[in-house]
Amino acid sequence: MIWKENRENSYCEITPAILALKEQWEKKNFIDPRLYKEYNVKRGLRDEDGRGVLTGLTRVAEIQSYNVTGESNHEHITPAEGVLYYRGIDVRDIVRGSSARGRFAFEEAAYLLLFGELPTEEQLQDFCVQLASYRTLPTNFFRDVIMKNPPRDLMNTMQRGILTLFCYDDKPNDIGLENVLRQCLQLTSNMPVLAIYAYQAWRYSQGESLFIHVPQPELSTAENFLRMLREDRGYTKLEARVLDVALVLHADHGGGNNSTFTNHVVTSSGTDTYSAIAAAMSSLKGPRHGGANSKVMAMMDDIKTHVKNWEDTGAVADYLKKMLNKEAFDRSGLIYGLGHAVYTQSDPRCEVFRDYVTRLATEKHREAELALYANVERVGKELLMERRHKSAMSTNIDFYSGFVYEMLGLPMELYTPLFAVARIAGWSAHRMEELTSGGKLIRPRYECVEEHRSFVPMENR
Repeated sequence: MIWKENRENSYCEITPAILALKEQWEKKNFIDPRLYKEYNVKRGLRDEDGRGVLTGLTRVAEIQSYNVTGESNHEHITPAEGVLYYRGIDVRDIVRGSSARGRFAFEEAAYLLLFGELPTEEQLQDFCVQLASYRTLPTNFFRDVIMKNPPRDLMNTMQRGILTLFCYDDKPNDIGLENVLRQCLQLTSNMPVLAIYAYQAWRYSQGESLFIHVPQPELSTAENFLRMLREDRGYTKLEARVLDVALVLHADHGGGNNSTFTNHVVTSSGTDTYSAIAAAMSSLKGPRHGGANSKVMAMMDDIKTHVKNWEDTGAVADYLKKMLNKEAFDRSGLIYGLGHAVYTQSDPRCEVFRDYVTRLATEKHREAELALYANVERVGKELLMERRHKSAMSTNIDFYSGFVYEMLGLPMELYTPLFAVARIAGWSAHRMEELTSGGKLIRPRYECVEEHRSFVPMENR
């Protein structure tokens, strides 16, 4: 009777029938956490010492965050300064090298990730021309796809756009290397367009004026992003440079991060490029992966509200202690942006970014807020190391990236989409690597802990 009564309810309403089914689900779906230890399950594919379980090989990117000494059965792990390599080259050198030459680096980093070598000047120019030629969506795509349903979340709107591009492709299911490369380059070119157009459509759905700027072929990805975002199309040289550095630092993070591993898993099934990238986007959307800087921003806004004197180290420490005691902010007991699942002593991306944060804060006259960030970082790390009995702790790049995006005038709705604009370069490189080097369907094992039972006839239930 409960099903008949709820037939006319709203599509999105939590009906009594759904609540009844939820209660039924809860009765039979609890797994005792102690069983994970008993079966030696690596929860989250992490070892007890925090290292990731080895699930594959890659030449695309590498993270070094600790030193390992001793024999395999008696290994000793010690914290170390973090290093991020793109194709064996320190990402810090990529940023410094481009800065010394006064050029943007994201396209150069994307070329390196895809093809394994730093491009010559001619190769880089040809690559940028190729990307520019692809940086256009099909006719009426904005009207028919992006504007069709008002966006509620930009990541979902971008995913819908990516999956719809499948329908415009003459060879969507062809996983030959040359075709996949063509698809990846097209998606790399159009990811910033999808992000900005999705945001403009969202603004329009909120009652704001609609303006659409066409990307310019002679501009870099960072420049086009700012130009398409702003009504006056204007940006400073420093703004574009800082955004370019952010794209470089987020372009890849090894094969084990959640979205890239998702890309590997889905690619191993032999599916098309659009589906694989949309799956990676689904992973990145999750707040545990791509939404960390938004959490930092919300946390800092809360601190600004409750700590009246930002220069008072004691007041900052007192409020951070309340947060750690689950008495303030979201009561999670966390200080967002401090500590990292992989890095131990330092996040190299944060160390590179720090100088640009300072320069941008000076240009925007936001030095007081930058000083508060530095205060929270220093005091917060001291408190966390004391409570967790650690001798070192890294500051995540997410601690500062949200502040940078806010200074650039980026709305919070675009923070995670911007992450995707950068990470598409790494996803593309890993997809091509999986297609050529993987060779097997990725299929890990799950142990079933349900008891065996006999079938009971309907009349006896």
